[in-house]
Amino acid sequence: MFGSDRSFFDILEQQALAAHRAAVVFRSLTDDFTQLQACADEIDRIENEADELTHRLASKSDKTFITPLDKEDLRALSSALDDITDAIEAAVGRMLLYRLHTPRPDVAPMLDLLVQITADTQKVVSLLATIREREKIHSLLVQIHKIENQSDSLFRQGLQDLFDTPNPDPLMVIKWKEIYDRIEIAVDKCEDVANAVESVVVKYA
Repeated sequence: MFGSDRSFFDILEQQALAAHRAAVVFRSLTDDFTQLQACADEIDRIENEADELTHRLASKSDKTFITPLDKEDLRALSSALDDITDAIEAAVGRMLLYRLHTPRPDVAPMLDLLVQITADTQKVVSLLATIREREKIHSLLVQIHKIENQSDSLFRQGLQDLFDTPNPDPLMVIKWKEIYDRIEIAVDKCEDVANAVESVVVKYA
């Protein structure tokens, strides 16, 4: 539909894949928290790759007179995808900075949803180049919104459990709240990508 130049879409797909890879590494951490440093290093590498992709798309957009999507749509998609990886990197970085040794039990379910929503985000971005499979795109968009709502519920419950801990350590409450916040930001950015894709589909219908 958008001609033979797939390079813009290829970059977006690579950004979406980077976000999903970061989520998978983050989730693995809850199975073996002794790997915190190794996971943080791997996610930092992924985040650097994602930044390079963002810069590459911005530079290509600036140098291209006619782009397959409006430049503001490309920027919105690229920025939201990069923000997913940034939020994941920030969450893991704080775990390392705060010298946490054991994950709270509510973190793994949150990260399960993060892995799911980044996988669906990757899938919907991969369909953007043709916009032919509208039913599949719509189904994925619905699923992304559904997972975001589920994540909101887990986030609120996690905060409640955190604040209701008997004799809580105020510093630990602050530390874990920051981490929860960044997990929620990563999920929200996936929904931002879904909204941007939906806008593109409507615009180019």
